[in-house]
Amino acid sequence: MSLPSRPLSIAVFSDSVLPVLNGVSVSIDSLIGSLRDRGHSVTVYTSRFRGHSDPDPNFRRFLSVRSPWTGDYPLAVPPFYAWFREFEQRNFDLVHTHTPFTVGMVGLRWAQTLDLPVVSTYHTRYDKYAHYVPFFPRPYVRYKVAKHTHFYYNSVGLVACPSQPTLRWLRRHSVHTPAEIVPTGIPLPKAIERQAARRELGVGENHCVGLYCGRIAIEKNIEVVLRATAEVVADHPDFRLWLVGDGPARNHYTAMARALQIGDRVRFWGGVPRSEVDQFYAAADVFTFGSMTETQGLVVAEAMSYRLPTVVVGGGGASAAVLEGETGFIVENDALRMADRITTLVRDRDLRGRMGGRAKAHAETMTTSAMADRMLDAYRRLLSLDGRTERKALAL
Repeated sequence: MSLPSRPLSIAVFSDSVLPVLNGVSVSIDSLIGSLRDRGHSVTVYTSRFRGHSDPDPNFRRFLSVRSPWTGDYPLAVPPFYAWFREFEQRNFDLVHTHTPFTVGMVGLRWAQTLDLPVVSTYHTRYDKYAHYVPFFPRPYVRYKVAKHTHFYYNSVGLVACPSQPTLRWLRRHSVHTPAEIVPTGIPLPKAIERQAARRELGVGENHCVGLYCGRIAIEKNIEVVLRATAEVVADHPDFRLWLVGDGPARNHYTAMARALQIGDRVRFWGGVPRSEVDQFYAAADVFTFGSMTETQGLVVAEAMSYRLPTVVVGGGGASAAVLEGETGFIVENDALRMADRITTLVRDRDLRGRMGGRAKAHAETMTTSAMADRMLDAYRRLLSLDGRTERKALAL
C-alpha cells in the first residue's frame, strides 16, 4: 500500500511549543516548516502562553496555568472539548504527538475517539527531570514516569526516536511499538563573518572561546564543563567559556564559577533570542557539552554546522552526533578528561580547523530537509499499517 500523492493533513499535539524555547519546541517548529514546504497541512494544538499571540491561524491553544515549579512552562488545563468539535470536522489523516503528558494525552484520546493513527516522537528522558516534581521522593517520581512512558508509547502506532540510544532506552522499558530513528534536523547555518562576530561580542585577539548553549539546569551537567575550564585556564589563561542560555540553576553555577576562581574567565550571557544565537556559534572556537540526559544533541549538531569541533560527555544522545576523533571528542563524565581534550584543541589551531571542516560536512547530513523526508517515511509506514488513508482517498 502506498502513501497517496495528495497533501496530508496532520494534527500536532505538544505541551512544549514556541515561544517556549527548548529542543522540543525548536524541533517541532523546524518540522512544521519543512512539512508545509512540501505542501502538507499542519495544525498545532498546545498550551496558551501568556502575552503571546500566534501569527499562524493554524495554532489552537488550550487554557493554561503557571505553577511555581514549572516556571515559564504553561500547563494546559481542562476543559479541552471546546476545540474537539472542530478537530472532528477537520478530517485529519494522522495525529503526531511530541509530549506524553497533558496535551499529548489529549491528542492520543482524540485520535482514539476518531480512529486516527498516532505517531509520537520521544524527545526527552523525563526520568532525568524527577527533581522538578515537588513533594514526592525522586525514586517514586522516576517509577511513575517509567510506568507512564510504558503505557503511553505502547498506546501509539509508531514511535519516532531522535537517536539509537533513545530507542534502546525505550526497549529496555518494554516499549515494543514499531519505531523509526528520525534525528531532529538543523537549519542551514547563516552567512556570518567570523571576525565580525568576534569583534561584536568582544573577543580578544588571542582568546580561544569555549561555548555552551542550552538551559542552565542541574540535569545539563554544567559542573563538569566548569571544572574542566578551571583546569584549562590554569595553563591557558586566554581561554574563555561562554554559556548562552538561562534556567533555574544559573545562580548555582555562577557561584560555582566564583568558587573555582574562574569568574573572570566565564561569562553567562543569559537567554538569547533564537535569531541571535548563531553569532555565538560563529565567534567561538570549541563547543563543550556535558549533558547525559539528551535524546539528541541538537545544539551539538548546530555548533558543528558552524565548523566548531566538539568535546562532549558520552552516555546520552548528544554524543551520537559526534564522530570520535574526526569531528570532536567524546569523553567520560570526568572534568580532567574533558579538560585534556579541550586543551588539545586550544593548543592546536590546525587541528581545530581540520576537525571543524569535518564537523561542518557531517552536520550537512542532518538538515531539516533530511528530517522531514525521514518523518514522511515514518508517516508512510504508519499509514500503510493503518490503512485509513487509502480508505479516505477512495472516498474522496
